[in-house]
Amino acid sequence: MKDLTPQAGDLEPIETASIDEIRALQLDRLKWSLRHAYDNVPMYRERFEAAGVHPDDVTSLADLAKFPFTYKNDLRDHYPFGLFAVPRDQILRVHASSGTTGKPTVVGYTKGDIDMWADMLARSLRASGLRAGDMVHNAYGYGLFTGGLGAHYGIERLGATVVPMGGGQTEKQVGLITDFKPDGIMVTPSYMLNILEQFHKQGLDPRACSLKVGVFGAEPWTDAMRREIEAAFDMHAVDIYGLSEIMGPGVANECVETKDGLHVWEDHFYPEIIDPETGEVLPDGEMGELVFTTLTKEGLPMIRYRTRDLTRLLPGTARSMRRMEKITGRSDDMIILRGVNVFPTQIEEQVLATGGLANHFQIELYRAGRLDAMRVHVECAPDSTDEASKTAAARMLTKRIKDIVGISTEIDIRDPGEVERSQGKAKRVVDNRPKE
Repeated sequence: MKDLTPQAGDLEPIETASIDEIRALQLDRLKWSLRHAYDNVPMYRERFEAAGVHPDDVTSLADLAKFPFTYKNDLRDHYPFGLFAVPRDQILRVHASSGTTGKPTVVGYTKGDIDMWADMLARSLRASGLRAGDMVHNAYGYGLFTGGLGAHYGIERLGATVVPMGGGQTEKQVGLITDFKPDGIMVTPSYMLNILEQFHKQGLDPRACSLKVGVFGAEPWTDAMRREIEAAFDMHAVDIYGLSEIMGPGVANECVETKDGLHVWEDHFYPEIIDPETGEVLPDGEMGELVFTTLTKEGLPMIRYRTRDLTRLLPGTARSMRRMEKITGRSDDMIILRGVNVFPTQIEEQVLATGGLANHFQIELYRAGRLDAMRVHVECAPDSTDEASKTAAARMLTKRIKDIVGISTEIDIRDPGEVERSQGKAKRVVDNRPKE
């Protein structure tokens, strides 16, 4: 893989500023954000007053812990524009979730927000090893989803050339990568595996393509998947993190020279880790739920927003700002199976570690008698389609999941191409249990 370590002048001064400088900037911006939310969003004013707190009382970053949390349901309860802190005619763009579990969550951006977002995406791409003049193939979905347009504006802000492909049409994706010869790609990691599969179907060597870095986000993925993608394409695989309620992609990003966790861009987003059950703030290094407060957002300030993502905060390395570990799962995506907590990423790790299996899988939850049960549908590798190989792989995967995850599960080995493919975020869990 090509050495993409940044050179002198590649970084913004804030990325290597002292911790004291960063904390002073955060405190100043936190006071502004709390006041902005209090003055302009009725929900925040009511919540702050009910909790007995006021923006003017903040004298340190630790005082933030006195303020109430914001939840995803708050956006649905104030649908569509009830949490906006500026008049609607100052909102230049809106994005929204799909709304599959209720009303969509709508987010809005002022011109200043759009500029900040583009800046943070450009910073993230520089951290990933991309530079002005590069070409980036953008395979995130365009539309109400923040991924496509967020990445698009960031690529342009970097000074790079954007190929606005969007999701799907995998055969065409490979054709454009082959013909245009981009330096980087932005896409979900699960869909990158579909692209890899298409390379092989077309008889093309993915290691011979032009890609030198992939910036992967929008879903949890493991270091095992990173190693597989890097080996398959001879390129760097770098993690990007974001969520629409806080901004979109580009809230945090790995640095290509270390790949040791995602540096949070703390000059715009203040992170906390809390105990998911008690809400207590945990010290750096402790595992818990990630909470964000926006420090500069104008259109939709978020105060102590509970992301439900599970991680921990660590000191900075390649940058001064703190790192967050790769997301291990979500507190609301967690599967509780007969008292055992299970995350899809744990199953993924065992699938990737088992010989004779491909990387396409799906978890099915179902009811066996009175008990909940799990079945893992997974494809065999193209060279392991005989029944003896399938049986051996199923036996090994069953043992690995039992030994490492701690649950018994049924394994359904399918032939190549028989597990449902994703056109964006992978649908890892299908819950067929009867609704109580």
